[in-house]
Amino acid sequence: MITKRQAFTAFVLGTMLITASGCGQQSVSAANSAKPCDKQLFTTLNRLLANPFARVVLPQNMPSSRIAKYFPVTWTHAYANAQHNAAFAVSSSAPAWMKHGVSWSFSEARAWPLSNPNAYDTSVYGARSALPTITQFYGNATGVTVVKGVVYAESDDDFAYAINAKTGHLIWRSSPVGNHLMGDPVVSGNIVYISAGSVGFNFSAVQKYAAHQPAVRGEHVSFNGVYALNAQTGKLLWRYGTVGEAMATPVVKDGDIYFATGSGHIHCINASTGQSIWDTFVGGIDNMSSLSVVNGKVYVSLSVPGWLYCLDAKTGQVIWKVTQPGVVNTGMGDVSPAVADHIVVMDAVADPKVIAGQKTVNTVLFAVNAQNGHVLWTAKMGRGPLPPAFKGGVPMIHDHVIYVGSPVNSVYQAYNLTNGRLLWTWHVPHAGPAGAGRGAPTYYQGTLYVSTGPTIYALNPRTGQVLGHETLGGRFGIVNPVIVGGTIYLGNSWDWVLATPVSRVNPFYHG
Repeated sequence: MITKRQAFTAFVLGTMLITASGCGQQSVSAANSAKPCDKQLFTTLNRLLANPFARVVLPQNMPSSRIAKYFPVTWTHAYANAQHNAAFAVSSSAPAWMKHGVSWSFSEARAWPLSNPNAYDTSVYGARSALPTITQFYGNATGVTVVKGVVYAESDDDFAYAINAKTGHLIWRSSPVGNHLMGDPVVSGNIVYISAGSVGFNFSAVQKYAAHQPAVRGEHVSFNGVYALNAQTGKLLWRYGTVGEAMATPVVKDGDIYFATGSGHIHCINASTGQSIWDTFVGGIDNMSSLSVVNGKVYVSLSVPGWLYCLDAKTGQVIWKVTQPGVVNTGMGDVSPAVADHIVVMDAVADPKVIAGQKTVNTVLFAVNAQNGHVLWTAKMGRGPLPPAFKGGVPMIHDHVIYVGSPVNSVYQAYNLTNGRLLWTWHVPHAGPAGAGRGAPTYYQGTLYVSTGPTIYALNPRTGQVLGHETLGGRFGIVNPVIVGGTIYLGNSWDWVLATPVSRVNPFYHG
């Protein structure tokens, strides 16, 4: 006999599936008289009633090859590439909707209303703590991936999602492990790679750290590692488990997967089989620092202690490492290094000082010779309160210019890549108590796009002047705007995936 709770669950899941499936206004009637689309929904609904974490597949929502060819065909790094610029123009023969942009909102498993300006349990934690907590434990911590007409997203709700880029309809969702998925998926061929890990430490790790012993982030908290899924169905193909968390996005390059963990290990595994190729222990903790792999070298930052490393991509041997004086806590391990023109760009919070009873830091931006690790220049982005959780800003490099934010003083700045000269500073309006400026900007067709707080901004990349903005709600944590043709795709900490036309953000854009 069906209980009231089961009946309510069935109603909620059924409504979600009808909306996500694209079956339109077809009624979900008795199974024996249902249309094919209804029968598929009934089958899926029955599976979810038995197991709410069951994989859902709605193949009718997969885009055709005719549409897929206009999109990126692979996604190798966090934020799309080693420069962290997720911008993709489309050809003149692309469909009109791709040029002009689409608008949709996809609610994930724990979707919190976008219209609610407060994070979950703000009344309990206070706004300053509730904002990073919802990013770390509830919704999408980082941005999305767009490949062959599909938007792939990872969420702290333990699910990975594949969504039709035009319609916003669900293609599949999969939860291969009971752990947070905090990166953006990487894609090669017909495989989507995701990584699992939590920010948590168990009490034994806390005791070790207090006793000045190495502590592993994610150990005995849940199950960590890299998971390979079929890109069309979300079916698990293989997994590679790790002791420490694997929160940060891996890299897929030349048939291999590279990633780092909360136990201080940097891994290279075969992208087809998941078999280990090399495993280098450097110590410390990788938090949300995703790697960059360029010209046969692996670049990644770890914390406690804080170092930027360069390793040989074939052997895993450490070539060089470099740090900055006075690096604070998780400052180095939060930020993903960007690489362009044989220069590695990194930032970290450093130089702690107590001013008027408040802990303050300065964000140090620095550039390193990619070959030998020689520091080319350093710049201080400004002093402010020590931010909660993710403490840095992800840099992006375009045309010899670095664009980077800092949640310490809630600014975005532009620097000359070669000599570190500051070009401009933009102060994020209404930054909020947790600070703003974590996500990588995106340069697209002469305009800079930034997603921070509940808003997307269009800036003049030469001056930092605001050209336009659109407020979508929720919170964009470490999120970069992903732009394909006329559409901006984003993940949101309120557990949503969103699409909006570029023209709504930038009134001067004409697709």
